[in-house]
Amino acid sequence: MKQLKVALIGNPNVGKTSVFNALTGLNQHVGNYPGVTVERKVGTTTLANDTKAHIIDLPGVYSVNPSSKDEEIALKAIFDASNKDFPDVIVVVAEVENLKRNLLLFTQVKDLGFPTILALNMADQMEKKGISIDVPALEKALDTKIVLISARKKEGINDLKQAVLNYTKYNTNSIFDLKSIDENYFTLLGHLYPNENPYKVWLTQTGVFQFEKLSPVVSSSSAVQKSENELKKLQQRETIKRYQFINEILKDTYRIDTSKATDIRMKFDRILTHKFWGYIIFFFVLLLIYGSIFELAAFPMDFVDGLFADLSAWTSANLPEGKLTELLADGVIPGLGGVLMFVPQIAILFFLISILEETGYMSRAVFLMDRIMKPFGLSGKSVVPLVSGTACAIPAIMSARNIENPKERLITMLVTPFTTCSARIPVYIIIISLIIPKTYILGFVPLQAFVMTMMYVLGFLAALLSGWVLSKIIKADRKSFFVIEMPTYKAPILKNVFLNMYEKVVSYIVGAGKIILALSVILWFLGSHGPSDTFGNAEEMVAEKQMNERLTEEELASEIAGYQLEHSYIGIIGRTIEPVFRPLGYDWKISIAVLTSFAAREVFVGNLATLYNLGEDAAEDETRIIDRMANEKRADGTSVYTFATGISLLLFYAFAMQCLSTVGVTKKETNSWKWTFIQMIFMTGVAYVTALIAYQLLK
Repeated sequence: MKQLKVALIGNPNVGKTSVFNALTGLNQHVGNYPGVTVERKVGTTTLANDTKAHIIDLPGVYSVNPSSKDEEIALKAIFDASNKDFPDVIVVVAEVENLKRNLLLFTQVKDLGFPTILALNMADQMEKKGISIDVPALEKALDTKIVLISARKKEGINDLKQAVLNYTKYNTNSIFDLKSIDENYFTLLGHLYPNENPYKVWLTQTGVFQFEKLSPVVSSSSAVQKSENELKKLQQRETIKRYQFINEILKDTYRIDTSKATDIRMKFDRILTHKFWGYIIFFFVLLLIYGSIFELAAFPMDFVDGLFADLSAWTSANLPEGKLTELLADGVIPGLGGVLMFVPQIAILFFLISILEETGYMSRAVFLMDRIMKPFGLSGKSVVPLVSGTACAIPAIMSARNIENPKERLITMLVTPFTTCSARIPVYIIIISLIIPKTYILGFVPLQAFVMTMMYVLGFLAALLSGWVLSKIIKADRKSFFVIEMPTYKAPILKNVFLNMYEKVVSYIVGAGKIILALSVILWFLGSHGPSDTFGNAEEMVAEKQMNERLTEEELASEIAGYQLEHSYIGIIGRTIEPVFRPLGYDWKISIAVLTSFAAREVFVGNLATLYNLGEDAAEDETRIIDRMANEKRADGTSVYTFATGISLLLFYAFAMQCLSTVGVTKKETNSWKWTFIQMIFMTGVAYVTALIAYQLLK
């Protein structure tokens, strides 16, 4: 079967992804370009009985002169003939309402010599907006095939497929005269490269891209050598001349009669981007997102957690005893549970974000927040990950994909784990209950609740300040300019919403899941194995205590588990690193609990219950744990959990990277172990220093 390669390209917010989804449906997948974080979307569609199309959906760009590293990498897909997705035909998606701006990119792509189709999306909105287009006249002026489509209503999609099938019939000649920019210069380029595409020659001269096999037939003269400043002036002149060319064409082929328009976009914009009410509305939208992630995901997360706990118990009880059963029951199955438990949160978050984007509201929210976030090296779009991080950093980091600027996207991913997530709450509750008295501020504000609230504020401030620091350290390839589209308001296409949600869930499971699972198995091994002379003799070592204290079976099992954890490899590591944590006020038990809670912050409480031999159910009984911790003494008789130690622990958990799953997602999203380790070292360093200062000052 014949297979064509088709590239979809267009400005942001023209409905290009909707067109891609209408063409491919579920026959698509998402991945990264090799070695970089830019997403590439590919899919297939049937054009005829003997022909299929392999479609690549390129990220939104404004022109072939890229303004970011991401745009440059994406555009190489249509410039680099050696890449496997190099297209046979290009479909430029434009929007009927913003046709003039969209045609700049179209004329540039057309001049590269590709068979090019212009797909005018949102054709169903033309009458509503008072727009009329003389399609035959526009086709003739642009020397291209034009298809009117509505991805929302799936109108014109079959016509677009037919147009792609007939791509060999289309003229590939340039439509814009480069000599109108500078006749002498471009005449000289034509003389030097008579057998090459003129626009490719020009883009090579500007340094945008280096095309293969571009060598002059005669020796280059000094007249063709231009300074960087001169080339920029020519690029600016090119843009001006192209818009003049576009204006001349649209003058007779494109009309907007505002008297017939029934659009209420401006009325909505006046409210949603208002300097006061806009922020109030956005605040309630964030509350809805946060509340949905926190509340709606609770039941399915508990269900998944319980399901894998039961599966682990069943495996342990029914399979033959041995290391393989232990690996499955205590390593692989809990690791899989740790991966899949976060799926409900990821699905809900991206479902809601997709709705905001589909309706056009997200662009307004970004416009509002960019002014606030920019001084901290972040984007207006960073506010969604930062707020979502209060539920869980994993879907929050993934949502940073929506930030186009690579520097701002990277900083957002690196600082989002500072925001207080739900996994920290059990730790905070235990420590605050232990060191903060049950008193009231001003007679009615509970002091413990106030401290808990301040932990949330502290996390958000840490994220902002860290963003500011990283913005000074991380250098951008080029200066970032805030350019954002204000798309038309529209009802969300549920197919697009669910496809986007599905992509993100699959991407998390396949990409981050394997990293999380591997690290979970490693931590399991370190925690459930140790030197045979101590770890393997746990029952004998606690037998004397059983005789003296007459322990119940549950107490005996807990005593053995605590002994084994203490003498496991992770326990040995914990005792070894105790001198490192001692200046923070931690004994060896706290050190082990901190170290093992790297798997997930919330297991800190359960690990302490095991170390203090409180039984398997003690993690659910806050009173027993608090009482035991309050009575814990050092060798010299002083209390372990003083006010200074408690504040030190709160600060350490507020700032430290104590989550295995977050590490996996950071590696997946940055596509770099370098930035993953930098994040871990940076956060751990901040946590250690602040906890150290707090303890030393308060002890």
